[in-house]
Amino acid sequence: MAALQKAYFGCGCFWTKEYLFSKMPGVVSTCTGFMGGDTDDPTYHEVCTKKTGHAEVVEVTFDANLTSLEILLKGFFGFHDATKDRSTKGGQYRSVVFWRKLRDRDTLRSIVADLKAAGLSVSTSIEEASTFWESEERHQGYIERTGHQCDLSPTMNLDALTLEQIVRARLR
Repeated sequence: MAALQKAYFGCGCFWTKEYLFSKMPGVVSTCTGFMGGDTDDPTYHEVCTKKTGHAEVVEVTFDANLTSLEILLKGFFGFHDATKDRSTKGGQYRSVVFWRKLRDRDTLRSIVADLKAAGLSVSTSIEEASTFWESEERHQGYIERTGHQCDLSPTMNLDALTLEQIVRARLR
């Protein structure tokens, strides 16, 4: 029986990240959208004005029998540079992971603290999930539908590497 769970990652433009998350083993589905702002049901255009406070996020539905939040975090830190502080000017592209369960919050906080203790300047914030607002249909599966080249690829063996190794490799 599948143990489906959801995780929410903000890591820059959601088109590429949705594609990369969708290719990870154990991921059942992905959806682009917005979270963490003050406007109900924002449009992509409204979020781009940087006045809503929302981050572009990828909702990842995964089978917890096949993967884990830690493995998804390895992808998250591998897909983007989490040392850049993108929280200013509206924070649309900020590095953020949203949580719904206290145990997930604790896991996320512990992992980010461990990375910082290892000397990595991680700017990722850990925030309680609010309403996830799905983006317009034209943003769903954008890379797959349009055939655009993905500028990053999940080339690392995520199972074999630690989070610290992934972040260090990403920062080289």
